Amino acid sequence: MEADHYCILGLPSGEEGANLTTKEITKAYREKARDLHPDKRKDDPNAHENFIKLKSSYEILVDDKARKLFDDLLWVKREQQRRFAQQDSKRRKMMSDLEDRERASFTPDPAVTAKEEEERISRKLKEEIARIRAMHANKGTGMSTGSSSGSNQDKVGREGNNGGGASVELDKEVLKVSWERIGEGYTAEKLRQLFSRFGEVEDIVIKSSKKRGSALVVMATKEAAVTATGSVTGDLHNPLLVMPLKPVIVADFPAPQKAEESDGFSNLVGAGFQAFEDSVLSRLKKAAEKQK
Repeated sequence: MEADHYCILGLPSGEEGANLTTKEITKAYREKARDLHPDKRKDDPNAHENFIKLKSSYEILVDDKARKLFDDLLWVKREQQRRFAQQDSKRRKMMSDLEDRERASFTPDPAVTAKEEEERISRKLKEEIARIRAMHANKGTGMSTGSSSGSNQDKVGREGNNGGGASVELDKEVLKVSWERIGEGYTAEKLRQLFSRFGEVEDIVIKSSKKRGSALVVMATKEAAVTATGSVTGDLHNPLLVMPLKPVIVADFPAPQKAEESDGFSNLVGAGFQAFEDSVLSRLKKAAEKQK
């Protein structure tokens, strides 16, 4: 369809135009013809052509059959435009949904990102704890190398002077645990819960200070102590440093350097030394009686 005959006559098109009467169409044509007559538009080269179009549109609209066909044609055109608009709307929605899915596929899941960040921090923490343990182990090896000969000579001297006697080596079931004084810290019950996952816990002695906390944890077996040393890390915001306590040579009889050995051990134990000492001495006496 090249032109809308209703619009050429200055009339509304569509359903409103289809309801117009012949009288209304004729009135609109006469007003438009007076305005577009070539005698009034001598300077317009298209005046004659426009007037012919106006007359042709009028003749179509005043003919019942021609007008009915033209109204049907307008209705088909409107339906076609409406379907195209719906299709365009659906197409735009499909494209929008596709773009949203593509953006969602490239956007990381917040839960996955948080879990990866937690795993990364936990991995870094374990590496840092391993580094600190290695550093303390190297320091302990250097200190024990210098004092081993003196300890052996002292042990031989005590046995020679006293005509022999039972000597027992402290087992490696004792672990030294230390942490920073942050927040609630660690209680004996909390430490027992952490270490009891790897074996029976016989005793726990805690030493408190303003900046750091420490404790001695006595495990029932060496296997449990070894497993706990490599596994217990504590809370993420306040990790634990777990180290095996160095074995100490203890004799049944008084020795000249007993006070020095007690002082060194007291530095490790703190305020709970007396209770822990009684427990360890009891175990050593039982071991000595078995050897006899």
